[in-house]
Amino acid sequence: QVQLVESGGGLVRPGGSLRLSCAASGFTFSRYLMRWYRQTPGKERELVAHISRLGRTINYADSVKGRFTISRDNVKSTMYLQMNSLKHEGTAVYYCNGFGQANDYWGQGTQVTVSS
Repeated sequence: QVQLVESGGGLVRPGGSLRLSCAASGFTFSRYLMRWYRQTPGKERELVAHISRLGRTINYADSVKGRFTISRDNVKSTMYLQMNSLKHEGTAVYYCNGFGQANDYWGQGTQVTVSS
């Protein structure tokens, strides 16, 4: 059974940091491009960052460049998103996504709330 389970969300003050994790199971993690998305009510899901299968290619949305860092551990089948200097507009549900081999897998999401 394929699973992507996000964790690490929560309430943080502006300027603070959080580290999200995405634990994968049920598929060969290292063969999949992995992505973080986020979504707020009434808006389309936004691509935040993606990382290639071996981690050699990484891209970020302009809105998070210099503040967020995506990484992956193929031995642990886990992807991470280190979020620093969080802003109010970072409030969203964050989803991890695995794409490859004609499959497109999604987690259930983890809520991040940036508020003072």
